[in-house]
Amino acid sequence: MMKIYADENMPLVAEFFAHLGEVTLFNGRTVSPEQVADAEVLLVRSVTPVNAALLKPNKVLKFIGTATIGMEHIDQGYLASRNISFSSATGCNAQSVVEYVLSVLWYLAEKYQWQLSNKILGIVGVGNIGQRLAEAAAALNINVLLCDPLRAETERNFKHTPFNQLCRQADIISFHTPMTKTGPMASWHLLNKDTLSLLKADCALVNASRGAVIDNQALLHALQFQPRPVVLDVWEQEPDILQALLPYLDIATAHIAGHSIEGKARGTAMLYQRLCQLLAVTPEQHLAALLPVSAVTKVQLSADFGLPDVQNLARLLYDVRRDDALFRYHIQGEGFDWLRKSYPPRREFSSLQLAGAKLPAWMAQLGFTSQE
Repeated sequence: MMKIYADENMPLVAEFFAHLGEVTLFNGRTVSPEQVADAEVLLVRSVTPVNAALLKPNKVLKFIGTATIGMEHIDQGYLASRNISFSSATGCNAQSVVEYVLSVLWYLAEKYQWQLSNKILGIVGVGNIGQRLAEAAAALNINVLLCDPLRAETERNFKHTPFNQLCRQADIISFHTPMTKTGPMASWHLLNKDTLSLLKADCALVNASRGAVIDNQALLHALQFQPRPVVLDVWEQEPDILQALLPYLDIATAHIAGHSIEGKARGTAMLYQRLCQLLAVTPEQHLAALLPVSAVTKVQLSADFGLPDVQNLARLLYDVRRDDALFRYHIQGEGFDWLRKSYPPRREFSSLQLAGAKLPAWMAQLGFTSQE
């Protein structure tokens, strides 16, 4: 029987993979080479560096999958040198991250009495997440600037705003770029001492991409002299984060923006589909059949439902203030990894079926679905 090793925090992994082999779970943060020495399939998350140090004792590995969109923890060159198949779950939690950012925007707008339609939202990194966020922002009549040098190089009609220019113009900046340390697309410490000085005095910052996109020490120093709205879901040196930042943040969370039930399970499902394809096996399991029933399944909308009401509807499913409260209460006692592992259930907008009046097109742009 095929030996499949999987991170213990991957949801539904046994339900998906059990018919393909024997599933053994491990702690992704502390896994050793000896633990996975006989793995034929290895399923990881971003907390596990996959490289020669981990895999050298293993002589039978055929497939590695990461249930994440980021791949900086994977030494793809090494995998290629050993002819080990690799797959990521690109886009699996894009909608979840967008819903996190939307909750952040609604919270900040309420706290600071913003009219979001009067704000300019700068989106840095316009891939699966950034593009969805741009579409959601358009649905909410928020003005958007897009910064993605790679898309600007390859797409003639892409409306790219250079990062330094975006820093000067945006009222809110939301980061969704992958982590790259070198080259013209480098995002490591993209926001640093110099670029922080370019920001408008009240420009809000939201980071739900990778912690090191923002120089956390430089941010702390800047906030001590110039407070501004800041939301961090990701941090440098996780799980040993710079807790001195916490008093200066409007929202602080433990790298959970993509942790909806659907987002995490979709990552598992994507790796399952890929392995079935490699093995030439017909998939027996399907995500829709394995997802639990949502606590709230259907809402009736009247003909009077409009844009001002969507925030309250979204809060039926998720309010980022819950996660901020959990973080502040537990970070010192239980720690960062405990917060991630113990994350309470959260459903995406699509889990809520809307009945009654015809669903406005802008609701679909946000991720809601009508009743079939």
